[in-house]
Amino acid sequence: MIATKPVGQGASALKYDLLTAMGTLALSREKGQQRLVLRLMTLVTARYNWARNELAVGQREIARLWHVDERTVKREMAKLRTMQWLIVKRQGRRGRVTEYSLDITRILHDTRPHWEAIGPDFASRLSQDGTKTNDGKVVPLPVKVQVAAPDVQSGEEWVLAQALLHSENQAVYGSWFKSLVRAERTGGRLVLRAPSRFHADYVAAHHKDRMLAACKAVDQDVLDILVLPPTTP
Repeated sequence: MIATKPVGQGASALKYDLLTAMGTLALSREKGQQRLVLRLMTLVTARYNWARNELAVGQREIARLWHVDERTVKREMAKLRTMQWLIVKRQGRRGRVTEYSLDITRILHDTRPHWEAIGPDFASRLSQDGTKTNDGKVVPLPVKVQVAAPDVQSGEEWVLAQALLHSENQAVYGSWFKSLVRAERTGGRLVLRAPSRFHADYVAAHHKDRMLAACKAVDQDVLDILVLPPTTP
């Protein structure tokens, strides 16, 4: 997926257009989605380095800006990653924060249905078939995904992990992860139900590490995953 970089001639206009598109999308959604997009817009306005196309801010600082705790920051940032609005450029390590970039092309794609509500000049400026880069080339917007992403509004650790797995590989997600249902959470153990015994055994044997990594990315307290076959009647 290609991301434009708003620097050089016309950069200021693209920044304002991007924030406007995000804002009108948010206002068309329910409160949880509105709040998520508003938080991103505030973070971008306050801390985004447009010249480097980079966001490098620690969770503690984001928590202060958003007036929330760090656990909420982690979950909200995970949601933005699963939406593919934020991309990890460099994973944080000891003493260094994670660095992100905006996937501007993805954001424009997702907000495109609302461009006409802003005005025909806005829609015309961003073009009907793509968005222009600084050298004048038109970058086509990404096509719709073939396997629908899960609804992350509940904020549960498994649905957020499913969304991450979906963003990594839609085919594998559709075949093995989509049908796994959260059964319960006991301490650090997450219990999932599979649609069949074969499905449960295969996922446990071939995908458990991948699933656990996705869960830890959204909730570091998840220590183990148990995949069980369906309950008998």
